[in-house]
Amino acid sequence: MDIISQLQEQVNTIAALAFNTFGTLQRDAPPVRLSPNYPEPPPANPTEDSTSVAEQPKQMSAAFVKAAKQFDALVAALPLSDGGEEAQLKRIAELQAENDAVGQELQKQLEAAEKELKQVQELYNQATDNCLNLKKPE
Repeated sequence: MDIISQLQEQVNTIAALAFNTFGTLQRDAPPVRLSPNYPEPPPANPTEDSTSVAEQPKQMSAAFVKAAKQFDALVAALPLSDGGEEAQLKRIAELQAENDAVGQELQKQLEAAEKELKQVQELYNQATDNCLNLKKPE
C-alpha cells in the first residue's frame, strides 16, 4: 500500500476512534445536575463493570494517541520535495505545457475523426440512396 493510502486509512482509524470514544463517554457519563431548579438526578447504579467504565477513557485515549503518533510517523515518511517551492512551480509549469500540447494534439485528432465520420455518413447516405433508386416500385 502506498504512503497516501496508508495516511487515508490512518485518518479513517482516528475518526472511528474519536467517534467511538465520544459515544462511549456520552453513554457512560454519570448524570449531572445542571441547575438548582432541576430535580436531583437519580444515582448511578453501581455495577460490576464500574471499574472497567473508569478505565475505558484511559484505554481509549491511549489508543487515540497511538493512532495520532502513527499518523505523524507516516507524515514524516513522506518524501521531501526537491528544490523547494520554486522547483515545484517550475515542474507544474512544465507539466501544464505538456498537458496543453497533448490537449491540442487530441483536439486535432478529434477534428480529423469528426471529418472522417462526416465523409462516412455521406458515403452511407449515397449508398442507401443508390440502393433505393435501384428498386423502383412497380
